[in-house]
Amino acid sequence: MIHNLRISDNGIKKLKQLEGCVKIGDRHVVYDDKTGKIVNLNQPLPRGATIGYGHLITSGESFTNGISETTATELLCADIEVAENAVRNTITMQLTQNQYDALVIFAYNIGTKNFVTSTVVRYLNNPNFHSPLYPNLESAWKAWNKSGGQKNAGLVNRRDAEWNIFKNAKYFY
Repeated sequence: MIHNLRISDNGIKKLKQLEGCVKIGDRHVVYDDKTGKIVNLNQPLPRGATIGYGHLITSGESFTNGISETTATELLCADIEVAENAVRNTITMQLTQNQYDALVIFAYNIGTKNFVTSTVVRYLNNPNFHSPLYPNLESAWKAWNKSGGQKNAGLVNRRDAEWNIFKNAKYFY
């Protein structure tokens, strides 16, 4: 049953690889998610200020001294839980471990609000669904390849990696 699934160790490793991080020495530091550049903490944080493995900094959080690898992983696991809940509460079909991992990684990246209303979810939950924009599940999945309205090579590669996990259980190649 899908409610018993949890992201696998390979899923977490792949998510860390896909998200990447910015460090100075052994400390994770605040960076701009869009550019990957270190943020000047003497100025207001830009929208998309991030630390660790894709943790978007929220109001009230302060990371002026950076964080350790352990803390970065703890933040990631807490954020993954949100994506896992979205997958568990939205997908009605049985999933294999690799399919579940791929969907959690996908939901983590596009955001749970986008995930639950996506054509990907419609395809998975309804075998008779047909989209006029996307002829199949793969095309609906890979359509999430834009940043700021422009096709982004990093997102194209990420969607390919996620799809390879979903379809072929290939986490690393």
